[in-house]
This record gives sequence, structure tokens and C-alpha cells, in this order.
Amino acid sequence: MINLIPASQKDQSLLTDIEAARSEAHRLHIWWLGQSGFLLQWQGRQVLFDPYLSDSLTVKYANTDKPHVRISERVVDPARLVGIDVVTSSHNHTDHLDAETLLPLFRANPNVQFVIPEANRAFVAGRLQGDPAFPVGLNDGETVEVAGFTFHGVPAAHNELERDAQGRCKFMGFVVQAGPWTVYHSGDTLWYDGMVELLKPFAVDVAFLPINGNKPERRVAGNLNPEEAARLGREIGARLVIPHHYHLFEFNTEDPANFVREAERYQTPFQVLRPGERWSGKKD
Repeated sequence: MINLIPASQKDQSLLTDIEAARSEAHRLHIWWLGQSGFLLQWQGRQVLFDPYLSDSLTVKYANTDKPHVRISERVVDPARLVGIDVVTSSHNHTDHLDAETLLPLFRANPNVQFVIPEANRAFVAGRLQGDPAFPVGLNDGETVEVAGFTFHGVPAAHNELERDAQGRCKFMGFVVQAGPWTVYHSGDTLWYDGMVELLKPFAVDVAFLPINGNKPERRVAGNLNPEEAARLGREIGARLVIPHHYHLFEFNTEDPANFVREAERYQTPFQVLRPGERWSGKKD
């Protein structure tokens, strides 16, 4: 029996904190929900990035040679997350497009909007057994306004910059503007040519970057490693980097202390969050 990494706050305590943050509407609030899931709150409006809040992958791979053994506590039942205006899915892998998370979340938030790569529309509709017209589709280089937030589509390499027959990105990141704040959610990605030049003009305030690395023996698509995440944050001029994509599955994780060491070496501003923990920032 694995002793699960405890959440900083979970269930009702997390929900209470999310609600309490609304009284500080002049600040940007961010909670890490585990893996690549982040909740962003600005002036009472909320974006939920790539949530995975079930054990669907643990069940799916339980009796295989690639078990997905959970090593951290789940922070909340998705059916209890209300007041969500926008949800994203950066690509079709289940820890970023999970029916067991998204369907109860959509039921709890009947007016929610759902931002996805346009290339994935048919796949998403099939997995969620929903209306293909429901999601808001985005391609790289495109911009869309959703619920008071501005979404810019940028490519992600997981492991390649893969496109469909129409040239549309299957793996994406999202740069989101919330009032004076600019936040970059990488999705799952490796470093690719032109990445710094693409992201730097956005003047990113907060970058969510993966750190679990790219190890072929894991037999899954990889991501930036701790050194690359710290260097990328420095090179794009991010005012803060928050690492993600670790401490969920035993076979595919990384020690965040390695990222801390690299961030300190590159003098990259950073904040490591525990599952369920909040970061709040204020613009001068």
C-alpha cells in the first residue's frame, strides 16, 4: 500500500478556499489540482486547465505491464467544482481529456465553455459522447475570446509538432490573458525550434511547465525535464514558473527538488505548489 502524497488542501477545505478567494478579486488566484490541472480565478471568473480528477487510468491499466499507480491524493470530486466558466483540454491523452472528470464537471456547470484544439473535435465528441459543436476549437496562431478571457493557441510537441490532414495542431498550449495577467499553460510538450521566439512576445507572467522529462523506457510521450523547464522559463522571460506533470503516477514522475535546483541555477522565478495549494499574485 502506497502512502499517498497528501494534498495541501482538498475536498471541502479546497472548495472553501476557492470561494474565499473571490473576496480578493483584484488578485490572480491559481490552484494546482495535480498533474497538469490548474484552476485560475480572476475577478470571480474561473478557467480550469486540463483537469484529471478521477482514477480512470489507474483502473484502465491495473492488470497490464504499465500500471498507472496513483501516488498523490485526489484534491476534489469534479462534480463539486462549481462556478467554472471555461475548461481546456490541450490534447487527447486521458490525463488531459478524461470523461470521468469532464462529464460530472459539465453537469455541475451547465453554462461552461470548453476550449480544445480544433483538430481534436471529432475525437473529443466521441470520448465524451457529446455534441461535436459544443467545444470552442482553436489552432496555433489563432485567438478567441471566451467568458472574458483571451485565448491564444500555440503549438506543443508531444513528442512531435503533430498536425492533422488540414495542418491543424493535435497537441497545443494556451496563452491566456486575464485582465492585466498573461498565463501560459504548456499542455504536454518538449522544447521545439522557435518556441522561445513564439512565446517571448507574450510577456508571460505565469508559465505552467511540465518537468517529468522524456524517458523512452516509460513508453509514453515525454515532456520538458527540470533543466529544460527552468531554462525555458528564463528564456521567455516568465515572471513565475509553476511546474506540473509530476507526482501523479509512480512510473512517470520527477522530484520537484530537481526543478528547484535548476531554477535557482538559471535564476528563474518559480513557485512549487502542493496539490490543492493556492498561489495569489497582485499587479503593481
